[in-house]
Amino acid sequence: MKLSAALRRAIETSGLSSYRLAQESGVSQGQLSRFLRAERTLSLDAVDRLTAFLKLELVPRRARRKAR
Repeated sequence: MKLSAALRRAIETSGLSSYRLAQESGVSQGQLSRFLRAERTLSLDAVDRLTAFLKLELVPRRARRKAR
């Protein structure tokens, strides 16, 4: 799953309105709304703010090897 899809899912399942999430995380409401509608991407700073606020952690995993 792509990072953006995982972040959208976490935002949508948080139970918070986009207004409250924007206010409490410090991300602009417009930027967040455009991201949720898949119209724009987020800056790395916005991703950092949202993941910190939602208490999300990026965990690396090994890449799968392709079968021959």
